[in-house]
Amino acid sequence: MFTGIVQETGTVEKIARGAKSIALTVRAGVSARGVKLGDSVAVNGCCLTVVKISARGKSKLLQFDVLQESWRLTNLQFARAGSLVNLERPLRADGEFGGHFVTGHVDGVGKIVRWEKSGADHVLEISAPAAVMRHVILKGSITIDGISLTVAGVGKKGFRVWIIPHTFEVTALRERKAGDAVNLEADMLGKYVEKFLAARGRR
Repeated sequence: MFTGIVQETGTVEKIARGAKSIALTVRAGVSARGVKLGDSVAVNGCCLTVVKISARGKSKLLQFDVLQESWRLTNLQFARAGSLVNLERPLRADGEFGGHFVTGHVDGVGKIVRWEKSGADHVLEISAPAAVMRHVILKGSITIDGISLTVAGVGKKGFRVWIIPHTFEVTALRERKAGDAVNLEADMLGKYVEKFLAARGRR
């Protein structure tokens, strides 16, 4: 379980394609401290398992095996050596809960249709699949590339969020541009409510 509070941006070091999976190697600093084989790390909001760890100066190289299906259904497919990715370790039982409940299971890939500065902040508009939009509500929570954000506007085919300077500076959003793909995870509370109401309706 994650919170959508990104700990740092990592850098993609290497991508090696295999027959069944893809080896993704990411250079990490803060988020790699104390990490062990088998631990989970959210990479752009996608929950992955650490399968190899090696030292690289003051940082570490974390290798993940990404299933072909996960690669195809997330924006990791567009990553290249040198790309920035958002990293977050799972929430500890005694940790501070600063975002919202995030599972690390990407619901769909959205597309940036507007990404521009507005005063000190940035406005970000995303077109999203219908499967995601059905769970997006005004002032509700949404995860974009693993970042917990508040929905500021909702349209028929997309939504809008505001990005404060801190979020812009410490996440991979700073290298995004209009037309780029982003991973989306809708608030799981909405999914449970929908399923509960659907079950009641069948009674």
